[in-house]
Amino acid sequence: MEKETERNMMTKFWKEHSKFATVEEMMLDSNAQELTQHELPEILSLLPSLASSDVLELGAGIGRYTRHLIGKARHVTAVDFMEKFVEKNRKNNSHLGNAEFIQADVTKLDFPKHSFDMVFSNWLLMYLSDQELKSLAEKLLMWLRPGGYLFFRESCFHQSGDCKRDFNPTLYRSPAYYNHLMTSVLQDESEKTEKKCYGFDMVVSKTVQTYVKVKNNQNQLCWLMQKVCRDVVQQHQGGFSTFQEFLDNQQYTRRGILRYEKMFGSGYVSTGGISTTKEFVDMVNLTAGQKVLDVGCGIGGGDFYMAKTFEVEVLGMDLSSNMVEIAMERAVKEKLPLVQFEVSDATKRTFPDSTFDVVYSRDTILHIRDKLDLFRKFYSWLKPGGKLLISDYCCGEKPWSPAFQDYVNQRGYILYTPQRYGQFLSEVGFSNVRAEDRTEQFIQVIKVELQRAVEMKEEFIQEFSQEDYDAVVNGWTKKLQRCETGDQRWGLFYATKE
Repeated sequence: MEKETERNMMTKFWKEHSKFATVEEMMLDSNAQELTQHELPEILSLLPSLASSDVLELGAGIGRYTRHLIGKARHVTAVDFMEKFVEKNRKNNSHLGNAEFIQADVTKLDFPKHSFDMVFSNWLLMYLSDQELKSLAEKLLMWLRPGGYLFFRESCFHQSGDCKRDFNPTLYRSPAYYNHLMTSVLQDESEKTEKKCYGFDMVVSKTVQTYVKVKNNQNQLCWLMQKVCRDVVQQHQGGFSTFQEFLDNQQYTRRGILRYEKMFGSGYVSTGGISTTKEFVDMVNLTAGQKVLDVGCGIGGGDFYMAKTFEVEVLGMDLSSNMVEIAMERAVKEKLPLVQFEVSDATKRTFPDSTFDVVYSRDTILHIRDKLDLFRKFYSWLKPGGKLLISDYCCGEKPWSPAFQDYVNQRGYILYTPQRYGQFLSEVGFSNVRAEDRTEQFIQVIKVELQRAVEMKEEFIQEFSQEDYDAVVNGWTKKLQRCETGDQRWGLFYATKE
């Protein structure tokens, strides 16, 4: 009975806001025309290629996105709750191509397994209860073909539109809620001869920049996720269902990140903090107006430094949602519109060719198995004359000591010697490749950081705990030992795209 009342309230709410089927009603915002003009190209740019795709559009409204999806896809099924919205969408867009227009409550919707290559949803999930949302997420996973994509966009934390509302049944969830829910749903698609389980992997989650620029609103977020086979991605993650979950729950918990920052300095979670950042950034000769991609941006210290010092635009990406959450909190305080952050997987993310002047990455690519494929992406994303600067954990020649092998296995790192790493960059087409073994510098930095830890021991323990202090000092001491035995190395890599 309570659930029925919720749906009745939702129906009443939307009947009240769909009398004239205008874009202002649908977006609940008097500024809808201007927002649409800037938002449409931004949202559409995040979608994968839809050529030969079957698309399900949920919460299609009057067809703000439907007409563009029809132009790109093989077939579009556009669904909405409100009859007047569906009528207007059909009237305006049915002549454009192969499309079906359905009026339905999404909680009662059903399609055969593997019906679609993509599900596109704009402002829908916030109108569902937690249980309805979980149930729909499971259905979406089933309706999508393996490798298919889910795109959704929601208002988080509070309302964004300025339309007067007598009552508001909307659920303004946190981004973390959607992250956790969507990456935890599973679909068993086992066959007689083969066990297969599918889930959603994060491709990208980011704020809608149109709302930041037009309304100074950081609470409009969108997600692109991909349906993947879980059996493949679980191999070295200690039982975590996704690599992102492994990072956020084991290696980069919020507390763990702040502990790293205490050692590396404010804003930094990579070796040497501001000192190595200044040294390495100087190598790429940034000039005002350039675009920089920071892969594995951490909590954003390097990005703020580059934007403030050189007036460059920086996009910081990291797969750890804990890292990006902290970076975005800092971005609000810094008031730097030149810096954006997103939770995204560099191995799945796409950008148009020749988007960036510089690709920069600090101690991140050690997590990525197929480095050649990633470096091909970097090469295509860079403009001609663009520069690549990477520091990363490397290794000495095998055989490794058992202790180092255990460390690598436990962390799931994929390490190469600095020389082999440099060869990868040459193989994908980079020119002027410099592959430097900076292990001696790494050792000196660790010694400085350990000395700093001793000097601020009381402050550190007061802010965290004795256990946290011991964990950091022991971790750094072992790192030093691994470097001194020659197993662990630190590489610096510079290359250009001719």
